[in-house]
Amino acid sequence: MSRKIFIWVAHPKPASLCAALADAYEAGARSEGADIRRLDLADMDFNGSTEVAKHSPLESDLIAWQEALAWCDHVMIVHPYWWGAMPARAKAVLDRALSSGFAFKYHERGMGWDKLLKGRTADALITSDTPPLLDTILYRKPGRRVLRNQVLGFVGIRMRKIVQLGSVKLANPQRLGTWIERAHTMGRKAA
Repeated sequence: MSRKIFIWVAHPKPASLCAALADAYEAGARSEGADIRRLDLADMDFNGSTEVAKHSPLESDLIAWQEALAWCDHVMIVHPYWWGAMPARAKAVLDRALSSGFAFKYHERGMGWDKLLKGRTADALITSDTPPLLDTILYRKPGRRVLRNQVLGFVGIRMRKIVQLGSVKLANPQRLGTWIERAHTMGRKAA
């Protein structure tokens, strides 16, 4: 049985290094027989204001995002690292679609909760202008920690591999090619 992989490109622009990395990951996974569903943030249409949308039903693109996540065995998230986190529009998808009753459920008593997306694994590729070593030493890798622990871990998804690639602004074509190949290899291994 082939592995079901959901690839989410969480970059607000359609032509980006993140999209190229996702293309390579997808090609690698498909080469090993994986079944793929993919959504690109740049193509998603939804209200990104969590205050306005808090009392509104989910738009069709957010429902499709939830359906892809519920369907998959493994999720791949590719996003840029802006101001220590993923872009606000990508975060808005998480705020709205990883909702109570779908991704988690608080217990009626006490502080506990059920992780409703248990059994899934994840990979993540994060692009940044900040060199990963500097991000680790100076800032203690906040983007990687939040994604691993407070987002995916909170809902039961186990992070398999999280890689921060940088510095993008200093990368030459050879280094970019190395990153693309790494994404392809990660996709093959995920399948």
